[in-house]
Amino acid sequence: MFAVSIRHLLRRNFSSVRSVSSSLVFDSRILPDSKQTLLHSTQCSSVTRFVSPINSGSSRLGLFSIRLDHTMATPSQTSVHDFTVKDARGNDVDLSIYKGKVLLIVNVASQCGLTNSNYTELSQLYEKYKGQGLEILAFPCNQFGSQEPGTNEEIVQFACTRFKAEYPIFDKVDVNGNDAAPLYKFLKSSKGGLFGDAVKWNFSKFLVDKDGHVVDRYAPTTSPLSIEKDVKKLLGVA
Repeated sequence: MFAVSIRHLLRRNFSSVRSVSSSLVFDSRILPDSKQTLLHSTQCSSVTRFVSPINSGSSRLGLFSIRLDHTMATPSQTSVHDFTVKDARGNDVDLSIYKGKVLLIVNVASQCGLTNSNYTELSQLYEKYKGQGLEILAFPCNQFGSQEPGTNEEIVQFACTRFKAEYPIFDKVDVNGNDAAPLYKFLKSSKGGLFGDAVKWNFSKFLVDKDGHVVDRYAPTTSPLSIEKDVKKLLGVA
């Protein structure tokens, strides 16, 4: 009788803790300012016109909820190089092609208040260090304010035409929730954020070393050029 009571008490307390942890929600506000064989060269060379006029100057306040999002990668997946993703044309890309490269992985959007500054600085950073081993992998995502509504073709045309993006832009993905891309589950479980693992907004950044391990994570408002020193350290350049 005593043993049964103890088991009942433990079950009840565990259920209560699980219920509280699953419902824990933080509200946060953000104020935006105003390919296969390293596939970037063909990605932008095929762009001939500007299709998608984007309103990237929005100054409205974005209100969103940050939920604790603890996700685990498959035990066999211990490196970014273990994953295969889709490019903007729907073709498989084995990320092992980036072995020996330093990676900056970013979830991008075309209609965000952070779009102009981030896309501009990402292109500047890539131009400066692409010859020394840096690759930027851009993953469009429409989960934050529905600010990436276009097709893959429109997204690539926008980035290439307006910002001369020469780095690869991949298939649109979810970065949070049950349908989050496996790569992003791995990135988040490798490097959690301040309020849990969930990606908080457009242009969150993960820095990955030459062995495919996540070494740092940066907030959406962290400018790409401000992390140049961290990129140089991983590249081994002065």
